Amino acid sequence: MENTKNIALVVGATGITGSNLAEELIEQGWVTYGLSRNPNQSIAGLNAVKADLLDEQNLIEALKDLSPTHVYFTTWMRNDTEEENIRVNSMLVRNLLNVLSLKKSVQHVALVTGLKHYLGPFEAYVKEGILPETPVREEHPRLPLPNFYYAQEDEIYKASERDGFAWSIHRPHTVVGYAVGNLMNIAATLAVYASICKETGRKFVWPGSEAQWNGISDVTDAKILAKQLVWASDTESAKNQAFNITNGDAFRWKWLWKRLADWFGVEAEGFNGTIRPLENELKTDQEIWKFLAEKYGLKENNLDRLSSAWHTDLDLGRPLEVMCDLSKSRKLGFTSYKSTEDSFIEVFERLRSENIIP
Repeated sequence: MENTKNIALVVGATGITGSNLAEELIEQGWVTYGLSRNPNQSIAGLNAVKADLLDEQNLIEALKDLSPTHVYFTTWMRNDTEEENIRVNSMLVRNLLNVLSLKKSVQHVALVTGLKHYLGPFEAYVKEGILPETPVREEHPRLPLPNFYYAQEDEIYKASERDGFAWSIHRPHTVVGYAVGNLMNIAATLAVYASICKETGRKFVWPGSEAQWNGISDVTDAKILAKQLVWASDTESAKNQAFNITNGDAFRWKWLWKRLADWFGVEAEGFNGTIRPLENELKTDQEIWKFLAEKYGLKENNLDRLSSAWHTDLDLGRPLEVMCDLSKSRKLGFTSYKSTEDSFIEVFERLRSENIIP
């Protein structure tokens, strides 16, 4: 049944988080709009809105007939420096909330950030050795470092005071999932890498650090994140709170890596004393991927459109084990759970069935 009292605006509906959220909202009967620069036409029931968040006039025009009750920020723009990240990513939040302020329709705003909230930028713990206490908890204080997540949060707090809406902040660990037309995530990256290993007889080499190989970790399935986003925006006790969100299980990569290799039928090689970045490993594989795409009739022959090795290297190269405490949302009644091995394998199966990997 359609839930006509709730009108959702998903900002960044083409991304892995936004597209899974849009599907969840539509399934729960919400009227759902997806805002992006290049709209996603592949989700049934999603009303696409084409707009540029950095252009306030363009937003006014794009949203003139739309008065959302719930706004979900699931996107960010990558820039060369953290200062530029702060400027651009706070602006996109500020612009949209300014434009919507005049409509007085917004009841709840949710923002998806991540564990950089606790860890700081990669350079922070590499150069300065600032290691947070794990498992990370929502009450940990902000780090004394520039961080665009903090800037985005502050924009939401300011607008909330001005306009009277409730808010929620969501901090996933590495997000695993499938997004039609946007495959930039760890599962797709590893699937592409494993497919190349299988074709060339190479070993599936662990690219990360010893701490990540041996330590305890967790990840966030995009569908679990979507469920928490909807729950928090519809649950009185969850209003005006920040929440960690992961699958609810814990694992060590040295266990999972072999399981993933086995699924592809390739030989796994673990940590050997040195970090071997995946970005370097895949740097010269564009021609191999083109060959694979032709041989198996794959949909995408451009490796760079499928793999975000730089991002996977950041996650797997951390010099510490990282996991999240989930007590806060569980105590309030959010109990969704997902097996991490299943998270990866479901994405691999979908990539194969959609003809994206052989």
